[in-house]
Amino acid sequence: MAYILKTLNSWFWWESLWMPANCTWADLEDRDGLVFPKPYQLYATIPFAFVMLMARFLIERYVAIPLAKALGLKNVTRVKPQPNAVLENYFRKCTKLPSQSEIQGLAKKCNWTVHLVEKWFRRRRNLELPTLLRKFQEACWRFSFYLTSSIAGLIFLYDKPWFYDIWQVWAGYPFQSLLPSQYWYYMAEISFYWSLLFTLSTDTKRKDFMAHVVHHVAAIVLLACSWCSNYVRIGSLVMIVHDAADFWLESAKMFNYARWEKTCNVLFVIFSVVFFITRIVLFPFWILRGTLYLCSYYSSTMVIAYFIYNVPLLILQGLHLYWGYFVLKILNKFIFLKVLKRPTPAWAKTDGKNELKDDRSDDEEEDSLTDNEECTKNGSKNGCNVSRRQLLNNSH
Repeated sequence: MAYILKTLNSWFWWESLWMPANCTWADLEDRDGLVFPKPYQLYATIPFAFVMLMARFLIERYVAIPLAKALGLKNVTRVKPQPNAVLENYFRKCTKLPSQSEIQGLAKKCNWTVHLVEKWFRRRRNLELPTLLRKFQEACWRFSFYLTSSIAGLIFLYDKPWFYDIWQVWAGYPFQSLLPSQYWYYMAEISFYWSLLFTLSTDTKRKDFMAHVVHHVAAIVLLACSWCSNYVRIGSLVMIVHDAADFWLESAKMFNYARWEKTCNVLFVIFSVVFFITRIVLFPFWILRGTLYLCSYYSSTMVIAYFIYNVPLLILQGLHLYWGYFVLKILNKFIFLKVLKRPTPAWAKTDGKNELKDDRSDDEEEDSLTDNEECTKNGSKNGCNVSRRQLLNNSH
Protein backbone atom coordinates (compact mmCIF):
# COMPACT_ATOMS: atom_id res chain seq x y z
CA MET A 1 0.00 0.00 0.00
CA ALA A 2 2.82 2.38 0.89
CA TYR A 3 4.47 1.64 -2.45
CA ILE A 4 1.23 2.42 -4.31
CA LEU A 5 0.82 5.73 -2.49
CA LYS A 6 4.43 6.62 -3.17
CA THR A 7 4.00 5.83 -6.86
CA LEU A 8 0.80 7.88 -7.12
CA ASN A 9 2.49 10.76 -5.34
CA SER A 10 5.42 10.68 -7.77
CA TRP A 11 3.01 10.63 -10.72
CA PHE A 12 0.99 13.52 -9.34
CA TRP A 13 4.06 15.69 -8.82
CA TRP A 14 5.64 14.68 -12.10
CA GLU A 15 7.59 17.75 -13.21
CA SER A 16 6.39 17.55 -16.82
CA LEU A 17 2.87 17.85 -15.46
CA TRP A 18 3.39 21.15 -13.70
CA MET A 19 6.61 22.78 -14.84
CA PRO A 20 7.70 24.26 -18.19
CA ALA A 21 10.46 22.59 -20.19
CA ASN A 22 13.93 22.40 -18.63
CA CYS A 23 12.58 23.32 -15.21
CA THR A 24 12.42 21.12 -12.10
CA TRP A 25 11.03 21.41 -8.59
CA ALA A 26 14.59 21.93 -7.37
CA ASP A 27 14.70 25.16 -9.36
CA LEU A 28 11.86 26.51 -7.21
CA GLU A 29 13.64 26.09 -3.90
CA ASP A 30 14.04 29.33 -1.95
CA ARG A 31 17.37 30.96 -2.71
CA ASP A 32 19.06 34.36 -2.99
CA GLY A 33 16.13 36.15 -1.39
CA LEU A 34 13.61 34.54 -3.74
CA VAL A 35 10.63 32.78 -2.14
CA PHE A 36 8.39 30.40 -4.08
CA PRO A 37 4.99 28.84 -3.29
CA LYS A 38 5.10 25.37 -1.71
CA PRO A 39 2.27 22.87 -2.30
CA TYR A 40 2.32 21.76 1.35
CA GLN A 41 1.41 25.31 2.38
CA LEU A 42 -2.11 24.64 1.09
CA TYR A 43 -2.74 22.37 4.08
CA ALA A 44 -2.96 25.55 6.17
CA THR A 45 -6.17 26.54 4.37
CA ILE A 46 -8.17 23.89 6.26
CA PRO A 47 -7.52 25.27 9.76
CA PHE A 48 -7.82 28.77 8.31
CA ALA A 49 -11.28 27.76 7.04
CA PHE A 50 -12.36 27.10 10.64
CA VAL A 51 -10.99 30.53 11.55
CA MET A 52 -13.25 31.88 8.81
CA LEU A 53 -16.20 30.05 10.36
CA MET A 54 -15.42 31.65 13.73
CA ALA A 55 -15.23 35.07 12.09
CA ARG A 56 -18.54 34.36 10.37
CA PHE A 57 -20.18 33.47 13.68
CA LEU A 58 -18.98 36.72 15.25
CA ILE A 59 -20.06 38.88 12.31
CA GLU A 60 -23.47 37.23 11.98
CA ARG A 61 -24.16 37.56 15.69
CA TYR A 62 -22.56 40.85 16.71
CA VAL A 63 -22.69 42.82 13.45
CA ALA A 64 -25.51 41.45 11.30
CA ILE A 65 -28.20 41.25 13.99
CA PRO A 66 -27.71 44.83 15.32
CA LEU A 67 -27.47 46.11 11.74
CA ALA A 68 -30.69 44.30 10.80
CA LYS A 69 -32.49 45.91 13.74
CA ALA A 70 -31.09 49.32 12.81
CA LEU A 71 -32.44 48.89 9.27
CA GLY A 72 -35.85 47.94 10.64
CA LEU A 73 -35.80 44.24 9.75
CA LYS A 74 -38.19 42.32 11.94
CA ASN A 75 -37.68 38.61 12.47
CA VAL A 76 -41.28 37.41 12.31
CA THR A 77 -41.79 34.09 14.06
CA ARG A 78 -43.61 31.61 11.86
CA VAL A 79 -46.72 29.87 13.15
CA LYS A 80 -46.05 26.20 13.85
CA PRO A 81 -48.55 23.61 12.62
CA GLN A 82 -50.57 21.65 15.14
CA PRO A 83 -48.80 18.46 16.26
CA ASN A 84 -49.99 15.55 14.15
CA ALA A 85 -47.99 12.32 14.02
CA VAL A 86 -49.67 11.06 10.85
CA LEU A 87 -49.00 14.20 8.82
CA GLU A 88 -45.51 14.61 10.23
CA ASN A 89 -44.60 11.06 9.29
CA TYR A 90 -46.01 11.56 5.79
CA PHE A 91 -44.14 14.87 5.43
CA ARG A 92 -40.80 13.31 6.40
CA LYS A 93 -41.01 9.95 4.63
CA CYS A 94 -43.28 10.51 1.60
CA THR A 95 -43.51 14.04 0.25
CA LYS A 96 -43.52 17.64 1.39
CA LEU A 97 -45.91 18.62 -1.41
CA PRO A 98 -48.73 16.04 -1.56
CA SER A 99 -51.20 15.92 -4.45
CA GLN A 100 -54.85 16.77 -4.04
CA SER A 101 -55.85 13.10 -3.88
CA GLU A 102 -53.20 12.45 -1.21
CA ILE A 103 -54.46 15.42 0.81
CA GLN A 104 -58.02 14.09 0.65
CA GLY A 105 -56.87 10.68 1.88
CA LEU A 106 -54.90 12.25 4.75
CA ALA A 107 -57.89 14.43 5.66
CA LYS A 108 -60.08 11.33 6.05
CA LYS A 109 -57.39 9.53 8.02
CA CYS A 110 -56.96 12.44 10.44
CA ASN A 111 -60.63 13.40 10.49
CA TRP A 112 -59.66 16.90 9.33
CA THR A 113 -60.94 19.06 6.49
CA VAL A 114 -58.96 19.20 3.28
CA HIS A 115 -58.28 22.89 3.85
CA LEU A 116 -56.82 22.25 7.29
CA VAL A 117 -54.48 19.56 5.92
CA GLU A 118 -53.37 21.92 3.15
CA LYS A 119 -52.65 24.63 5.71
CA TRP A 120 -50.74 22.18 7.89
CA PHE A 121 -48.42 21.31 4.99
CA ARG A 122 -47.98 25.00 4.11
CA ARG A 123 -46.94 25.84 7.65
CA ARG A 124 -44.69 22.78 7.88
CA ARG A 125 -42.93 23.69 4.63
CA ASN A 126 -42.50 27.27 5.81
CA LEU A 127 -40.76 26.07 8.96
CA GLU A 128 -37.96 24.61 6.82
CA LEU A 129 -37.38 27.87 4.96
CA PRO A 130 -34.80 30.28 6.40
CA THR A 131 -36.11 33.44 7.99
CA LEU A 132 -35.35 36.89 6.60
CA LEU A 133 -32.99 37.52 9.50
CA ARG A 134 -31.08 34.32 8.72
CA LYS A 135 -30.75 35.35 5.08
CA PHE A 136 -29.64 38.81 6.17
CA GLN A 137 -26.94 37.30 8.38
CA GLU A 138 -25.57 35.15 5.55
CA ALA A 139 -25.55 38.11 3.15
CA CYS A 140 -23.84 40.30 5.75
CA TRP A 141 -21.05 37.76 6.22
CA ARG A 142 -20.42 37.39 2.49
CA PHE A 143 -20.60 41.17 2.03
CA SER A 144 -18.02 41.65 4.79
CA PHE A 145 -15.61 39.16 3.24
CA TYR A 146 -15.97 40.29 -0.38
CA LEU A 147 -15.64 43.96 0.53
CA THR A 148 -12.56 43.29 2.68
CA SER A 149 -11.04 41.05 0.01
CA SER A 150 -11.66 43.63 -2.73
CA ILE A 151 -10.06 46.44 -0.72
CA ALA A 152 -7.12 44.23 0.25
CA GLY A 153 -6.70 43.08 -3.36
CA LEU A 154 -6.54 46.67 -4.61
CA ILE A 155 -3.99 47.54 -1.93
CA PHE A 156 -1.89 44.51 -2.87
CA LEU A 157 -2.09 45.04 -6.63
CA TYR A 158 -2.38 48.76 -7.37
CA ASP A 159 1.40 49.24 -7.62
CA LYS A 160 2.14 45.97 -9.44
CA PRO A 161 2.97 46.18 -13.17
CA TRP A 162 0.90 43.08 -14.04
CA PHE A 163 -2.21 44.80 -12.72
CA TYR A 164 -2.02 47.18 -15.70
CA ASP A 165 -0.14 45.09 -18.27
CA ILE A 166 -1.26 41.46 -18.59
CA TRP A 167 2.01 40.59 -20.38
CA GLN A 168 3.86 41.19 -17.11
CA VAL A 169 2.08 38.17 -15.62
CA TRP A 170 4.51 35.92 -17.49
CA ALA A 171 7.63 38.09 -17.22
CA GLY A 172 10.34 35.93 -15.65
CA TYR A 173 8.04 32.92 -15.16
CA PRO A 174 8.41 30.54 -13.36
CA PHE A 175 11.07 32.28 -11.26
CA GLN A 176 8.71 34.87 -9.79
CA SER A 177 9.20 35.44 -6.08
CA LEU A 178 6.16 35.09 -3.83
CA LEU A 179 5.23 38.26 -1.97
CA PRO A 180 3.80 38.12 1.60
CA SER A 181 0.67 39.93 0.38
CA GLN A 182 0.13 37.24 -2.26
CA TYR A 183 0.50 34.48 0.33
CA TRP A 184 -2.18 35.90 2.63
CA TYR A 185 -4.43 36.84 -0.28
CA TYR A 186 -4.40 33.22 -1.46
CA MET A 187 -4.78 31.72 2.01
CA ALA A 188 -7.80 33.92 2.77
CA GLU A 189 -9.57 33.20 -0.54
CA ILE A 190 -9.07 29.42 -0.48
CA SER A 191 -10.06 29.25 3.19
CA PHE A 192 -13.20 31.23 2.48
CA TYR A 193 -14.32 28.84 -0.26
CA TRP A 194 -13.56 25.86 1.99
CA SER A 195 -15.77 27.42 4.66
CA LEU A 196 -18.58 27.88 2.13
CA LEU A 197 -18.34 24.21 1.19
CA PHE A 198 -18.45 23.22 4.87
CA THR A 199 -21.70 25.16 5.40
CA LEU A 200 -23.52 24.27 2.17
CA SER A 201 -25.88 21.93 4.02
CA THR A 202 -26.94 24.63 6.50
CA ASP A 203 -26.92 27.75 4.32
CA THR A 204 -29.97 28.95 2.42
CA LYS A 205 -30.62 26.57 -0.46
CA ARG A 206 -31.59 28.01 -3.84
CA LYS A 207 -32.45 26.53 -7.19
CA ASP A 208 -28.88 27.10 -8.40
CA PHE A 209 -27.50 25.08 -5.48
CA MET A 210 -25.47 22.77 -7.75
CA ALA A 211 -24.06 25.75 -9.64
CA HIS A 212 -22.72 27.07 -6.33
CA VAL A 213 -21.18 23.69 -5.51
CA VAL A 214 -19.46 23.61 -8.91
CA HIS A 215 -18.33 27.21 -8.46
CA HIS A 216 -16.79 26.61 -5.01
CA VAL A 217 -15.03 23.40 -6.06
CA ALA A 218 -13.75 24.96 -9.30
CA ALA A 219 -12.48 27.98 -7.35
CA ILE A 220 -10.55 25.81 -4.88
CA VAL A 221 -9.07 23.62 -7.64
CA LEU A 222 -8.19 26.69 -9.67
CA LEU A 223 -6.46 28.50 -6.82
CA ALA A 224 -4.66 25.36 -5.62
CA CYS A 225 -3.33 24.54 -9.10
CA SER A 226 -2.21 28.11 -9.72
CA TRP A 227 -0.42 28.04 -6.36
CA CYS A 228 1.44 24.81 -7.12
CA SER A 229 2.53 26.05 -10.56
CA ASN A 230 3.39 29.55 -9.30
CA TYR A 231 0.67 31.15 -11.41
CA VAL A 232 0.13 33.47 -8.47
CA ARG A 233 0.13 36.68 -10.45
CA ILE A 234 -2.67 35.66 -12.77
CA GLY A 235 -4.46 34.00 -9.85
CA SER A 236 -4.55 37.24 -7.89
CA LEU A 237 -6.09 38.99 -10.89
CA VAL A 238 -8.77 36.30 -11.15
CA MET A 239 -9.67 36.81 -7.49
CA ILE A 240 -10.02 40.57 -7.62
CA VAL A 241 -12.09 40.43 -10.82
CA HIS A 242 -14.55 38.10 -9.08
CA ASP A 243 -14.76 39.86 -5.72
CA ALA A 244 -15.34 43.29 -7.28
CA ALA A 245 -18.96 42.52 -8.14
CA ASP A 246 -19.95 40.18 -5.32
CA PHE A 247 -20.10 42.68 -2.46
CA TRP A 248 -22.53 44.85 -4.46
CA LEU A 249 -24.88 41.89 -4.83
CA GLU A 250 -24.69 40.97 -1.14
CA SER A 251 -25.37 44.56 -0.10
CA ALA A 252 -28.41 44.63 -2.40
CA LYS A 253 -29.67 41.43 -0.75
CA MET A 254 -29.27 42.94 2.71
CA PHE A 255 -31.34 46.00 1.83
CA ASN A 256 -33.90 43.79 0.10
CA TYR A 257 -34.42 41.73 3.25
CA ALA A 258 -34.74 44.97 5.22
CA ARG A 259 -37.37 46.22 2.70
CA TRP A 260 -35.32 49.23 1.61
CA GLU A 261 -36.61 48.83 -1.94
CA LYS A 262 -35.14 51.90 -3.66
CA THR A 263 -31.69 51.36 -2.12
CA CYS A 264 -31.86 47.70 -3.07
CA ASN A 265 -32.74 48.50 -6.68
CA VAL A 266 -29.95 51.06 -7.02
CA LEU A 267 -27.40 48.62 -5.60
CA PHE A 268 -28.58 45.87 -7.91
CA VAL A 269 -28.19 48.11 -10.95
CA ILE A 270 -24.63 48.92 -9.82
CA PHE A 271 -23.98 45.20 -9.32
CA SER A 272 -25.28 44.44 -12.83
CA VAL A 273 -22.97 46.99 -14.42
CA VAL A 274 -19.94 45.79 -12.45
CA PHE A 275 -20.85 42.15 -13.12
CA PHE A 276 -20.95 42.55 -16.89
CA ILE A 277 -17.77 44.63 -16.94
CA THR A 278 -15.76 42.22 -14.79
CA ARG A 279 -17.26 38.79 -15.60
CA ILE A 280 -18.43 39.16 -19.21
CA VAL A 281 -15.81 41.59 -20.55
CA LEU A 282 -12.63 41.66 -18.43
CA PHE A 283 -12.56 37.99 -17.47
CA PRO A 284 -12.73 36.44 -20.97
CA PHE A 285 -10.93 39.20 -22.91
CA TRP A 286 -8.27 40.00 -20.31
CA ILE A 287 -7.79 37.04 -17.96
CA LEU A 288 -8.56 34.17 -20.35
CA ARG A 289 -6.57 35.86 -23.07
CA GLY A 290 -3.60 35.88 -20.74
CA THR A 291 -3.96 32.23 -19.72
CA LEU A 292 -5.01 30.68 -23.05
CA TYR A 293 -2.92 32.69 -25.51
CA LEU A 294 -0.22 34.89 -24.02
CA CYS A 295 1.30 32.07 -21.96
CA SER A 296 2.54 30.45 -25.18
CA TYR A 297 5.15 33.19 -25.44
CA TYR A 298 7.02 32.11 -22.32
CA SER A 299 7.21 28.43 -23.32
CA SER A 300 6.85 26.65 -26.63
CA THR A 301 6.18 23.37 -24.80
CA MET A 302 2.59 22.98 -23.60
CA VAL A 303 2.48 21.40 -20.14
CA ILE A 304 -0.48 19.48 -18.71
CA ALA A 305 -0.93 22.17 -16.03
CA TYR A 306 -2.05 24.44 -18.88
CA PHE A 307 -5.21 22.37 -19.19
CA ILE A 308 -5.57 21.77 -15.44
CA TYR A 309 -5.56 25.52 -14.90
CA ASN A 310 -7.65 26.62 -17.88
CA VAL A 311 -10.46 24.06 -17.59
CA PRO A 312 -11.69 25.47 -14.23
CA LEU A 313 -11.37 28.99 -15.69
CA LEU A 314 -13.58 28.01 -18.61
CA ILE A 315 -16.06 26.39 -16.19
CA LEU A 316 -16.18 29.66 -14.26
CA GLN A 317 -16.84 31.56 -17.47
CA GLY A 318 -19.70 29.18 -18.21
CA LEU A 319 -21.14 29.95 -14.79
CA HIS A 320 -20.74 33.67 -15.49
CA LEU A 321 -22.87 33.29 -18.61
CA TYR A 322 -25.40 31.19 -16.67
CA TRP A 323 -25.77 33.81 -13.93
CA GLY A 324 -25.58 36.61 -16.48
CA TYR A 325 -28.71 35.16 -18.09
CA PHE A 326 -30.61 35.64 -14.81
CA VAL A 327 -29.24 39.15 -14.41
CA LEU A 328 -30.41 40.04 -17.92
CA LYS A 329 -33.88 38.65 -17.19
CA ILE A 330 -34.12 40.84 -14.11
CA LEU A 331 -32.85 43.92 -15.93
CA ASN A 332 -35.42 43.22 -18.64
CA LYS A 333 -38.11 43.40 -15.96
CA PHE A 334 -36.63 46.66 -14.73
CA ILE A 335 -36.77 48.24 -18.18
CA PHE A 336 -40.00 46.91 -19.64
CA LEU A 337 -42.17 46.43 -16.57
CA LYS A 338 -41.10 49.62 -14.79
CA VAL A 339 -40.38 47.72 -11.63
CA LEU A 340 -38.77 50.69 -9.93
CA LYS A 341 -42.26 52.09 -9.40
CA ARG A 342 -43.43 48.95 -7.62
CA PRO A 343 -43.20 48.51 -3.85
CA THR A 344 -41.07 45.35 -4.14
CA PRO A 345 -37.52 45.12 -5.55
CA ALA A 346 -37.32 43.77 -9.08
CA TRP A 347 -35.01 40.88 -8.31
CA ALA A 348 -36.54 39.89 -4.99
CA LYS A 349 -39.06 37.15 -4.44
CA THR A 350 -42.57 38.25 -3.53
CA ASP A 351 -45.84 36.60 -2.69
CA GLY A 352 -48.03 38.31 -5.28
CA LYS A 353 -48.87 36.35 -8.40
CA ASN A 354 -48.14 39.22 -10.75
CA GLU A 355 -45.04 40.53 -8.99
CA LEU A 356 -41.46 39.70 -9.84
CA LYS A 357 -39.54 36.96 -8.10
CA ASP A 358 -36.01 35.81 -7.58
CA ASP A 359 -35.93 32.89 -10.01
CA ARG A 360 -33.47 31.03 -7.77
CA SER A 361 -35.48 31.22 -4.53
CA ASP A 362 -38.28 29.23 -2.98
CA ASP A 363 -41.29 31.27 -1.88
CA GLU A 364 -42.78 31.28 1.57
CA GLU A 365 -46.47 30.39 1.52
CA GLU A 366 -49.07 32.34 3.47
CA ASP A 367 -52.03 31.02 5.44
CA SER A 368 -55.45 32.10 4.26
CA LEU A 369 -57.01 31.68 7.69
CA THR A 370 -55.83 32.04 11.23
CA ASP A 371 -56.12 29.18 13.71
CA ASN A 372 -59.13 30.78 15.40
CA GLU A 373 -60.91 31.22 12.06
CA GLU A 374 -60.15 27.64 11.13
CA CYS A 375 -61.55 26.35 14.41
CA THR A 376 -64.70 28.39 13.97
CA LYS A 377 -65.16 27.13 10.47
CA ASN A 378 -64.42 23.45 11.04
CA GLY A 379 -65.38 22.87 14.64
CA SER A 380 -63.84 20.46 17.14
CA LYS A 381 -64.51 17.43 14.99
CA ASN A 382 -61.75 18.56 12.62
CA GLY A 383 -59.08 18.34 15.27
CA CYS A 384 -58.62 22.03 16.03
CA ASN A 385 -60.41 22.20 19.35
CA VAL A 386 -57.44 23.78 21.01
CA SER A 387 -57.28 26.42 23.64
CA ARG A 388 -56.13 29.99 23.08
CA ARG A 389 -53.09 29.20 25.19
CA GLN A 390 -52.10 26.41 22.80
CA LEU A 391 -52.55 28.73 19.84
CA LEU A 392 -50.25 31.29 21.41
CA ASN A 393 -47.67 28.61 22.13
CA ASN A 394 -47.75 27.61 18.49
CA SER A 395 -46.87 31.18 17.54
CA HIS A 396 -43.49 31.11 19.27
